[in-house]
This record gives sequence, C-alpha cells and structure tokens, in this order.
Amino acid sequence: MTYRPAVATAPDLTTLTLGVEEEYLLLDPHTGESLPVADRVLTALSGSARDQSRQEFRHSMVEMVTPVTADLADLRAHLVALRRSAGNAAEAAGARLVAVGATPVHEPHRTVPDKPRYHAMSRRFGPVAHDPAVCACHVHVGMPDRELAVQVCNHLRPWLPVVQAITANSPLYDGRDTGHASWRSMQLERWPSIGPTPHFESAADYDATVDDLINTGIMLDAAMVYWYARPSAAYPTVEIRVGDVCPAVDDAVLVAGLARALVATLADDVRAGVPARRIRDCLVSAAHWRAAHDGLEGDLIDLRSGCARPAWDLVDDLVDTVAPALARHGDLDYVRHQLARLRRDGNGATRQRRVMARTDNDVRAVLDHLAVETRAG
Repeated sequence: MTYRPAVATAPDLTTLTLGVEEEYLLLDPHTGESLPVADRVLTALSGSARDQSRQEFRHSMVEMVTPVTADLADLRAHLVALRRSAGNAAEAAGARLVAVGATPVHEPHRTVPDKPRYHAMSRRFGPVAHDPAVCACHVHVGMPDRELAVQVCNHLRPWLPVVQAITANSPLYDGRDTGHASWRSMQLERWPSIGPTPHFESAADYDATVDDLINTGIMLDAAMVYWYARPSAAYPTVEIRVGDVCPAVDDAVLVAGLARALVATLADDVRAGVPARRIRDCLVSAAHWRAAHDGLEGDLIDLRSGCARPAWDLVDDLVDTVAPALARHGDLDYVRHQLARLRRDGNGATRQRRVMARTDNDVRAVLDHLAVETRAG
C-alpha cells in the first residue's frame, strides 16, 4: 500500500484515512480445489491493478491492496475494480477468484513461493506453515502518532471479537461444515505470533516485547507480528487484521467504516485520558473463540461485563459507541443500511450455510455462490 499521511505534523484526527488489503483464493471451477496459478494471475494483471497486487504465502492465493482514501465510496470503487481485474486474470489462468476465509475443499499443492523469507518460515514452523491457505481482510486506519496507535490497540481489545463475528466467512473445511463460522480463526491459532493483541504500556513497551519475541525465535522479524490489531510495521496506521476476507464488496466496506470509526472513537478516549479496560488475556481469547464459532448467529462474550449476550446486541452497542465518529466521517447512513442487510441476510458464513441447506449440502453450489458474490459490484 502506498501510504501518504493525512498530515505532516501533529495528527489531525478529524478525518482518518483508510486502506484495505484483501486476500483471495484461486479455485478450480469444477472441483473447488485450490489451484497453484498465482504467478500466472499476477503476471496477467496490468496497470494499477498490477501495482496494487501482492504475492502471498500460497501459490493458490493473491492479495490486492487499495490506494489510500478518506471516502467509503472511493474505497468501494477501488475494491470493485481490483476484484474485477483479479477475477479476469484468474479466469484467464483457468481458475475462479473466490473471497472465502479458509480453503473450502482441498489444497493439493502446499509449497511456498520461492522467496527466502517464505523458505525461512517453512523451515522454522514446519507443517504449520503448510496448512491449507487462509484469507484475511486487513483494514489500515491512518494514525501518524505511533504512541497513540499503541494505546488505541489497547482500547480495541473488547471490540475486536465483534468485528471478527461480522466478518466470519469460512465455515467449510475439507468439503464439510466445521461448526465454526470462521474456521480460518481456528487454523491460525497454531501460529505462535497470532492472536489477541497484548496490553502495552507504551510504544517502547511494544517494541521491547517484539524484540524479545524475535530474539527468542518466536518471530523471524517484526513483520511476523500477526496480532489482531497492531501499529503497522510498514505504514503510519493502526492495522486491524482479525477478520476473514469478506465475500461481498459491501461487507468489506462496512467493516472498514466500522474500523475507522472505532479507531477514531478510541483515539478520542485516549486523548481524553480514558484508561483502557484491563481484561484477562484468557477472557479475550475466549471471546475470540466464541466469535469464531458463533459468528452473528449465536452469543458473543461482552468483555466489558464478562457475560454472554446475543451477538446482534453487541453489534448494536458497537454502533451506538462509534455513531458520532461515523457521522463525522459521513458514514453513518451507509453503515446502518449495510448492517440492516446483514441482519436480514446474514454474514458470509450464514449465507454459505443457507446455500448448503437449500442444495442438499452441495459444496460446488456454495462456491458458485461465493464466486458470484466476489465479483459483484
């Protein structure tokens, strides 16, 4: 992502910039298996789409990265264009571009691309590095003040399970329903540097912890900080990386709008001297497991009270909390409209299961549905 900070001096947090990274699978249109054709897809891209593409950790994945914008309508247009370009290139390579959080059927080819860092990860982490591919949506929110970014990540901890539930889009594995709304979340738990963001006292505390994890061999480098929220290692942003890639563009834009409003609201709290809640790490982990399991169809753990509550009650609490920031950015009506759609139609996991239910568990029908959603503008 080519990032240009909104300001060059003291951060003006009135309007925060946005950027989104989306990972997609390349699937066989007949069998649904993952196809190792990423090199061909990336080579077929041209112009700005080529510049905004990235090679990923699997030969069956591509990543597309939006330009930085301050407007949700612009963000949506970028995502539509990038998905269309990547989808056309995938078709030319004999594959379908599918926005789904985890490999739904099978991945026969699990070697890593020929990059020194990927080979180092393969050697260090062994079979974990060769699990079937998983795909995420990462939202970057502009935050030029790194100290403030670390404190915002502390304040995000109670809310990220709600964001995770909204994005849940990977119920299938090996052609079957796992019982989890986000199987991607379950797969990723095997990595030592993935999970809820710890509480840090300062940016110096954050940096010292990352150094300790690198020096002890848990991470190869700072880019392997895969916590659910972090000050980006590459850009002046808070990066929220808890979610599955969303099936539809409007799902992704909704999440980006909520993420920006959350960061803006919590930055205001930090500057006002409001302390972050100190929540036991085991409870935060439990809340994320519940979000990955139930999605929006069951209960979530309210980390402010420690109680289980209906998922949509917590979504409503989230919107109430960030409504002033949504209004300030001009996003309130859009977010409310899209949440009404999700309440009616369900998130990605729910929509996949509804296709399964009406087609006698036909996985190919689910993948057909996902391919159409991925490309729809």
